[in-house]
Order: sequence, then C-alpha cells, then structure tokens
Amino acid sequence: MAFKDRRDAGERLADVLTDLKDEKCLVAAIPRGGVVVGYYVAERFGWPLEVVVPRKIGAPYQPELAVGAVAEDGTIYVEEEVARVVGVDMDWIKAAAEEELEEVKRRIELYRGGAELPKLDGYIVIVVDDGVATGATMIATVRFLKKLKSRKVIIAIPVAPPEVLPKLRAEADEVRCLETPVPFYAIGQFYMNFAQVSDVEVMDYLSRSRRLLSPK
Repeated sequence: MAFKDRRDAGERLADVLTDLKDEKCLVAAIPRGGVVVGYYVAERFGWPLEVVVPRKIGAPYQPELAVGAVAEDGTIYVEEEVARVVGVDMDWIKAAAEEELEEVKRRIELYRGGAELPKLDGYIVIVVDDGVATGATMIATVRFLKKLKSRKVIIAIPVAPPEVLPKLRAEADEVRCLETPVPFYAIGQFYMNFAQVSDVEVMDYLSRSRRLLSPK
C-alpha cells in the first residue's frame, strides 16, 4: 500500500510542493476524496481551498468506464478511443454530459453556495484529487481552469498509472505525482483506508479551510 489514508497522501503531496510556499497559490480540489487530500495541502501553506466539480461520463451499461468527462462550465473532454470502441457519438456524449451537469449544479450549490469561481489572475492553481485513473475528469478540469486566466495550472496527485502522465502533462503546466505503480487497477488499491467521503465530510473540511469564496 502506498498511502495510509487521504490525510497521509495530502501531507506527502505537500512535501513536494514546498518550493511554492511563498507563491500566490489556490488549491482546487475535486470532490469528494480530493477535498480531503487538498485540505492537508492547503493547510500546510495557508493557501485557500476551493472545489472544482467535474463529472465522469460513463459508457452505456458500463458506468465505471470513462468515455469522457464534463467540467462545471460545460467543457467536455472525450476519450476518443473508448468512445469508438463502445460505439457512442458526440450527440450521445453531449446528452450524457447534460445529465451529469445536474449533479454538478447540486454540488456547486452545496459546496460553494452556487457561486462561480472568479477569474484567477495571478494565482498558481494546484488541482488535487486522491488519484487519477484515466485522467478524463482531471483533463476536463484543467481545461476549465485555464479559461479563468490563472498564472499556471499544476496537477498534484498521489497516484496515477504511468501511461496517463503524458496526457496530463500535455494539458497542465506541471504534473507532480508521487506514485506511478504497475499494475494499476483502481485508485483504492493504493490506500489502506479508502473509505467513501460524504458530502457532510466535504463541507466540514471546507468550513475549516481558508476559502476564496463564501458559500451563502
């Protein structure tokens, strides 16, 4: 096992971000598990913590298989090869994305009081999750955040399969990943404790954090 739990992952991620301690940074965490990891990164340096809310677009009859992902502003990323293999076209993907955006709206209302993220001029945005499997939701997120004019977008993750890193590096300014194990079946295999994180827990971490936005 690589990590005891998400706290351990966050504290170890913070160790590889110390060169940024004096920079103007924002931790953008992907819920739910990424908020726990992101909290311990943000806490180390006194950075604000916010949530970004992408959603995976699952394949028909195989919801765990990512055909792509949609970011909160509607930005869609498509895993072209997967889409071809499972036989879905862009019309299907757009319709599926619209359905996922309903859950995105619910979470934004809950986590950010419905507020949109502001322009992030001058910020280095550090995008955190508890791990990456296909990279689809992370890539959709990075593309969205780049539209907010941040100075730099850095992906910081505890674990990912090595073959995904080139895709991530093509999207972000930097990728900092602690572990790239082989074989890689699922993120949870690299945590001793990978318990599901609830909305209540997410809200608790956010309430203890320095925030860029104040929920209603």
